[in-house]
Amino acid sequence: MTSTTDRAHSFADDALGDLDAVGVAEAISAGRLSAAEAVDAAIARAETVEPRLNAIVTPDFDRARDTARSSATGVFGGVPTFIKDNTGVAGLPTGHGSAALLDPPRALADDPFTTQLLSTGAINLGKSSLPEFGFNATTEFQVAEPTRNPWHTDYSCGASSGGSAALVAAGVVPFAHANDGGGSIRIPAAACGLVGLKFTRGREVPDAQAGAMPVNIVSNGIVSRSVRDSAAFLAAVDRHTPNRALNRVGLVEGPSDRRLRVGLILSSLRSAPDDETRSAVLAIAERLEKDGHEVVEVPLPVDEAFVDHFLHYWAMLGFSMHRFGGRLLHAKYDRSLNDDLTKGLARDFLRRPWRTPGAIRALKRSESIYQQSFRDNAVDVVLSPVVGSTTPLLGHLSPAAGYEVMLPRLLDYAAYTPANNAAGGPAISLPLAQTSDGRPIGIHFSATHGDERTLLELAFELEQSMGFARITATT
Repeated sequence: MTSTTDRAHSFADDALGDLDAVGVAEAISAGRLSAAEAVDAAIARAETVEPRLNAIVTPDFDRARDTARSSATGVFGGVPTFIKDNTGVAGLPTGHGSAALLDPPRALADDPFTTQLLSTGAINLGKSSLPEFGFNATTEFQVAEPTRNPWHTDYSCGASSGGSAALVAAGVVPFAHANDGGGSIRIPAAACGLVGLKFTRGREVPDAQAGAMPVNIVSNGIVSRSVRDSAAFLAAVDRHTPNRALNRVGLVEGPSDRRLRVGLILSSLRSAPDDETRSAVLAIAERLEKDGHEVVEVPLPVDEAFVDHFLHYWAMLGFSMHRFGGRLLHAKYDRSLNDDLTKGLARDFLRRPWRTPGAIRALKRSESIYQQSFRDNAVDVVLSPVVGSTTPLLGHLSPAAGYEVMLPRLLDYAAYTPANNAAGGPAISLPLAQTSDGRPIGIHFSATHGDERTLLELAFELEQSMGFARITATT
C-alpha cells in the first residue's frame, strides 16, 4: 500500500471537513457555516498542501474573501473552487500552461463558461495548472516542476485538468473546473480518484475558441468527489443556459431501477490495457451482471483510421499554437519556448498538411458512427478503461523525454477517451478500483448523445453499492 508520507492532502477537522460541494452549500444555506468560513478553510488548506502539489498558477485569495462577504445563493452558493488556467476570469491572466506566453494579458471579462460556472454561487480562489495548451495527458512541463498526484506525489495527476483534479482530490476544494478535448476531464479524474463527467457536445455554453474549430472537440465541466456534485452541476448548467437542441436532463438524485444492456470494450485501436486495468474493468463488468445488468462485448465505436485522423487534428492544433500562438492569444509570445510536444505536433502537421480536409471529414463522420454503434449493438451504455494503463510515474509522459519517445506512450495511454470528443457523446470516469499499492483506477462509461441521465443513474448505483476510495484525514 502507498505510504501516508507519499500522500499530500489537506483534509482536516475544519469548516470544510470532508463535505462535498452540495454538502458545503447546504451547511451555508442552513447557517451552520458561512461562506467566509468555507473560503478561509480552503485557503488555509491550499497554503498547506500547495508546496507539494504545485497545482495553483494564480491565487486570487483576497478577491475570494471579498466575494464571500456577500450573500451566497445557488446550488453551490459559497463553495470555494478553482478555474483552469485556459479559461478567462476577469482581472486574472490566462497562461494556458505555456512558458511561451510572456506576461499573459489579464482578461477584461469572464469567459462565458466562467459566468455559467459562477452562476452556481461558487467562489473562485484562482487558476489551476495544466500542461501547455492542454495537449498532454500529464501536467508536466519542459523545465518547470510538475503538478503532483496527491495519492502519491511521485506519480502523474493526469491532464489536462491536472491542477484542478489534484486540488479536489487533496481536499482543498470540493470541486473544480475542468475541460476535455481528448480526455482532459476523465483522465485526471481517473488518476486522482474523482468523478469526471464530460457532457454531450453543446450541453454547456460554447467555448469561443473551441467553437471556431472545424470540429469542436472541447467540453467544459468539473471534477468532483461525489456523483451528486456532478449531477447538481449538470442540472445547474441546464437551468442557466439550456440548449434547446438537447433534451433537458434535470436533477438526477439517485439510481434507477432500470437494468441496462452494457457494452464492454477492453482493447483500443492501439493495444490492450495493462493487467491491472483489464482486471479492474472486468471486475466492474462482473459486478454489473451480479446486479442484474446484461453485459455484452461490443466493437469500438470508431473506424480503424480514427487514431490517425485524431492525431492529425491534434497536430494541426499544435501547429496553430506554435506558429500563431501570439496572434491567437493576443500576447507576447516566444515560440522557441514551446515544449517538445507542441513543437513535435507542429512538425508532424507540416509533413502532411494535405491530410487536413480528410481528417476533418472523418472526425465529423465519427458522430454518426458512434450513434449507430449504440443502435446496432442495442446497448444503453459502454464500459471501458479510461486509459490504457495505471497512472504512470512522473517523467513517463513528460515533454522533457522528447517527442519521439513520449508520443507513442501518450497514444497508448490516452487511447479510449478521444472518441467521445470527436463524436460529441457524453462519458464519465468513476473511481471504482485501485492498484495493488492503493492508487486509483478510473472506470469509463459512455452513452449516446443527450443521455447523461443514464450515466449519472448508473454512477449513483455504483457509488452507493461499492463506494469510492478517498484520501481522508486518517489515511
